[in-house]
Amino acid sequence: MTATTPKTQVGSAFWESGPKLNLTRSPAGNTVLPAVTTLTFKVSEEEARRIRSQARKEGVTVSEFLRRRATAVITKPRKPRRVRCKHTGAMIFSPPSNEMPLTTEIVREMLSDFP
Repeated sequence: MTATTPKTQVGSAFWESGPKLNLTRSPAGNTVLPAVTTLTFKVSEEEARRIRSQARKEGVTVSEFLRRRATAVITKPRKPRRVRCKHTGAMIFSPPSNEMPLTTEIVREMLSDFP
């Protein structure tokens, strides 16, 4: 390997990846990063156990698990609009645009088997 050839790391192994430095997926589904930077941070023993356990459940490495969590797109929930109820005149929250409104009939059905 020459000093100018980019290297890709998976685990502790390096190989020449050529001039193209695009992210790829390994057969296991893990992201292969061409330019690797190491981050170090502290967690409690319990946090470390939970992180390792979750990574195992998802079938990925701890690095891949944390990378996915850190780069996940989190959308801020839309603040509910307040509207006036046409039956009572009270101010109520309108349902989200992708949900149907909670009606009296739906509430009755939900409570029908309640003691």
